[in-house]
Amino acid sequence: MSVPEGKPSDLLSSYNPGLYFDELFGAMDLPAEHTALIRQRLAALDFDELRRRAQDAERELYNLGITFIVYSDKDAVDRILPFDVIPRVISAPEWSHLEAGVTQRVAALNLFLHDIYHDQKILKDGVIPRDLVEGNHNFRPQMIGLDVPFNTYIHIMGTDLVRDRHGTFRVLEDNGRVPSGVSYVVENRHMMQRVFPDLMQDIGIRPVDNYGHKLLDAMVEIAPVDDPQVVLLSPGTYNSAYFEHIFLAREMGVPLVEGRDLVVDNDRVFMKTTNGLAPVHSIYRRLDDAFLDPRAFNPDSLLGVPGILEAYRKGNVALANAIGTGVADDKAVYCYVPRMIKYYLDQDPIIPNVDTRICREPDALQYTLDNLADLVVKPVGEAGGYGITIGPRASKAELEDCRTKLLADPSNYISQPVVDLSVCPTVCDDAIEPRHVDLRPFAITGKSTWVLPGGLSRVALKKGTLIVNSSQGGGSKDTWVLEGGAA
Repeated sequence: MSVPEGKPSDLLSSYNPGLYFDELFGAMDLPAEHTALIRQRLAALDFDELRRRAQDAERELYNLGITFIVYSDKDAVDRILPFDVIPRVISAPEWSHLEAGVTQRVAALNLFLHDIYHDQKILKDGVIPRDLVEGNHNFRPQMIGLDVPFNTYIHIMGTDLVRDRHGTFRVLEDNGRVPSGVSYVVENRHMMQRVFPDLMQDIGIRPVDNYGHKLLDAMVEIAPVDDPQVVLLSPGTYNSAYFEHIFLAREMGVPLVEGRDLVVDNDRVFMKTTNGLAPVHSIYRRLDDAFLDPRAFNPDSLLGVPGILEAYRKGNVALANAIGTGVADDKAVYCYVPRMIKYYLDQDPIIPNVDTRICREPDALQYTLDNLADLVVKPVGEAGGYGITIGPRASKAELEDCRTKLLADPSNYISQPVVDLSVCPTVCDDAIEPRHVDLRPFAITGKSTWVLPGGLSRVALKKGTLIVNSSQGGGSKDTWVLEGGAA
């Protein structure tokens, strides 16, 4: 496929997205008219100038300490998240569609979580297998019968979206435990404003720098008292997203604490200060359930707060996200979200799932084994792109290893067709080349749901790869949602 008509010369003259849908140009039958001015401005830039500005941006990211940790790399304590300076642009009508779809999905997942910890109607009606929920390692019996404010369990959600070669957005997975990456959304925007003010001028881009205020509002809404003390609970400096914890605490204007900074007394939570103990009422936690309370979950955890579960159960402190939300972002449960939307909301999904087979089901397992070379196989509990086998790009040895693991533990896997992820022009060593991207919009829910305009566009910087995760060598782009104009 060649680039649609209207493609500028100069900087992008040799750019060719091939058969993929392109985020800057669109497709032959669906041209991206809303990006015309941006394309004109990019075309006027010299490649050496573009690369110089990109290097300036990366240097500044490092100087600002905008890094993450790769646990699997013993030689890299922390890294810059690579930043590509050519933005990913979303039109106003496209965003309205995505915003509605993400809001719908959050609503259904919160109804599902309330249901499984209360009446369990969806299990009794056989819409979702009971053992898939109650046998899930993220299901928390301690939450059964416990009411939470506004019946909201997932206060912060990151929904991973991909766009196929037809230009259709699809949900790849849900992140409802401790979704990360929003700090890069805001910092990427700040970086573009400093490095490319000429590219952004008078475009009409929706802002993203109010995320911290929206998050604080939600934390205040769910608190058990008026004028609450909100804190952000972090596992500490060695967590891969520690930069983000610092960033969000600063944006909200609240203390950043670790488990050792909090104590529970008489089922109430307090923060240690130089003036003694101060009450804490609302906690944005970046800590998995297992490490949250050693009395209730993992007794070996040194990261959590002993007794915090009981304080939570008695309504003396609010937690976001709620305990037990991990059931909702399990990759096997993901397959049933369209049915949840129909069951609870009597609606069809606004954004469809990627077609998915659950290997715990015999027919799905057999199909996966028969078509292993053509499918993507994912472990249901992993994140960060680990454990994935992409059939068409796997060696014979890798396929056989995947087959062995599937047969040994089929319930731990799902399979999906290879989605031809959309591409976006990306600055490479000597040219502008297409690289695959996905999109993670972030939704905040208290009484109601607000979706950050845009989200994190992750880009697979390695040529040919479909894995965009930062832990696997991916980077990010600024995501521009336009305020109006053509679709």
